[in-house]
Amino acid sequence: MNASVITGETRFRVRYAETDQMGVVYHSNFIVWFEVGRVELLRQLGFRYRDMEEQDDCHIAVVDLRLRYKAPAHYDDEVVIRARLKNMRESLLHFSYEIVRAADNTLLAEGETTHIVVNSKFEKTQLPEKYRQAFAAAVDK
Repeated sequence: MNASVITGETRFRVRYAETDQMGVVYHSNFIVWFEVGRVELLRQLGFRYRDMEEQDDCHIAVVDLRLRYKAPAHYDDEVVIRARLKNMRESLLHFSYEIVRAADNTLLAEGETTHIVVNSKFEKTQLPEKYRQAFAAAVDK
């Protein structure tokens, strides 16, 4: 990931409920963490995803997700989620993610999500101009 672009960064500790019987984070939690990182990136860009939905009837539906596991995360590890906007078009957003262990910067997982912009009826629509400008400034070029 390019260090010069805007990166949403979120830190937290792995909760016991997120682990399996072996004390390793259950794989599906990484997908939830991607969402946490993405929503925080939007907040860093100056708006809340909730406001996009409620005020502008703008929803970003996930249409593709890729996740590559690199190392296990364990209960009580402090992890860092880094989210970036990789690409955008009028009706499409593509985010990339890294999840690392804070203590030693070990890459735990990396991935991408692709989103189509839709309204509340799930009809494809264009990203409103105010969001397009914020996203354009944040794209990982």
